[in-house]
Amino acid sequence: MKQVLGYDPKMIELSEICRTFYLGEQAVHALNKVNLRIEQGEYISVMGPSGSGKSTLLNAIGLLDRPNSGEYLIDNIATSSLKEEQRAAIRRDKIGFVFQSYHLIGRLSAQENIALPMVLAGVAPSQRDPAVKQVLAKLGLTDRAHHLPNQLSGGQRQRVAIGRAILMNPSILLADEPTGNLDSKSGAEVIEVLEQLNQQGITLLVVTHDGALGKRARRRIRMVDGKIVDDIRQ
Repeated sequence: MKQVLGYDPKMIELSEICRTFYLGEQAVHALNKVNLRIEQGEYISVMGPSGSGKSTLLNAIGLLDRPNSGEYLIDNIATSSLKEEQRAAIRRDKIGFVFQSYHLIGRLSAQENIALPMVLAGVAPSQRDPAVKQVLAKLGLTDRAHHLPNQLSGGQRQRVAIGRAILMNPSILLADEPTGNLDSKSGAEVIEVLEQLNQQGITLLVVTHDGALGKRARRRIRMVDGKIVDDIRQ
């Protein structure tokens, strides 16, 4: 497997992570003392019933949500005391996100949606444009570069979302139900793209309700009531 330079092999470590939400006066323990270590280049599926904490776990790993307690280290950086701008910088530099609903901007073309992370980071067009073209070619979207999202199929929209997620060369790719809105053929194509990225060195975490998809991963985690109850490596 290709190695991503500059990263500790044990790139993610969660220790006694808890995340509690309140519905009225009732406490909901979305994450309940979760301990998890993930090494560079792993391919992990996260499964479990609705409300088991799968997406909350992904949001914690992606620094989109702060745990109430516990410690989360990414590349040996303790994240609990980081300011929001520091967390945003880690998200920008290390983590890519792929969501079920694509989250594309309707008025922007495929090319412009993919370019967004570099635009927001202030990367000059002279550097940005070649990188975007490379991603478009990698994902088989060159002939769709100037199409708006409503002119693309579901599978093509998800590939655009993947392109946006990988433009900054993240070491971690988090996918939350990436095939949930797709037919079986488009879903299979999207999973093939994600698995190719994993083979190139990206650490891939996929949250899914699809048992067949979950079994494709080399490591399978199952959650119930905010806890990891199974952690199986093939």
